[in-house]
Amino acid sequence: MTAPASSEAVGFDGLPTATPPPAPDPAADLPSVIEVRDLGIRYSLRLTKKNTLRNTFINAFKKKEGPRDFWALRHVDFDLVQGQSLAVIGPNGAGKSTLLQVLAGILTPSEGGVIVRGQVSSLLTLGAGFDQDLTGRENILLAGAFLGMEHREVLDRLEPIIEFADLGEFIDAPIKTYSSGMRARLGFSIATSVDPDVLLLDEVLATGDAIFRAKSKARILELVRSAKAIVLVTHDMGWVTEFCNRAMLIEKGAVIAQGEPADVVAIHLEHAEQTKREKLEQIRRYGGEAPKLAR
Repeated sequence: MTAPASSEAVGFDGLPTATPPPAPDPAADLPSVIEVRDLGIRYSLRLTKKNTLRNTFINAFKKKEGPRDFWALRHVDFDLVQGQSLAVIGPNGAGKSTLLQVLAGILTPSEGGVIVRGQVSSLLTLGAGFDQDLTGRENILLAGAFLGMEHREVLDRLEPIIEFADLGEFIDAPIKTYSSGMRARLGFSIATSVDPDVLLLDEVLATGDAIFRAKSKARILELVRSAKAIVLVTHDMGWVTEFCNRAMLIEKGAVIAQGEPADVVAIHLEHAEQTKREKLEQIRRYGGEAPKLAR
């Protein structure tokens, strides 16, 4: 969980505000809650290597190595208006979670810019922001302060948060005794209790039992109906097509497709199948025994 993100723009590099692509009604007349323009996130690979005197001496006699920079995201553009629920899908390592961290204000763009308007609530990592030695109840109070809520407001929402998390007597036990699913339930309950303008979720609906997942989905739909904006990273294609009204496919840091969830999911599944076949072909080429593909 993170504190509410501010409404100020982050690094537009002097670029003029572009006109967002036309959106289907009724969203066409609504203001954008999120604007992303030519977003890029670059990491320096040199920071991952140990710089010792010995390595410096050896590298001085080596030929120039490959690229020293890695673009986790590049040339990402999209808008999100109130009432839209955007599913961000793609293979592992595509840059989906990186995008959420930018929207949450955790990462600063290397190029391009992002504007997020209104209060942001995020649940990006299970247990993030929790004090392991405090109880669940105490962590709710702590998280409320981080989210910018008045103490009286936190107290008013305390019991509903506890009831939604449904942790029983564990609510008064230290967080370090919680399972990952219990932490996710508490974190989700807190993140969605503040009635945010923008809600960011990273694969958290895959945790917990069936009853809690159903409650979580109902809560997400409630937020969408109340004209909130949601960005969700998930590998659950059923959730994407059933509950989201927009989808974006990211591969190797680039936006491959965005639009109607069913159409984007179809492209994703086609690419995933093609990737699987290519990997199996590599196994056969090098003498391995490849498993048979299911028909």
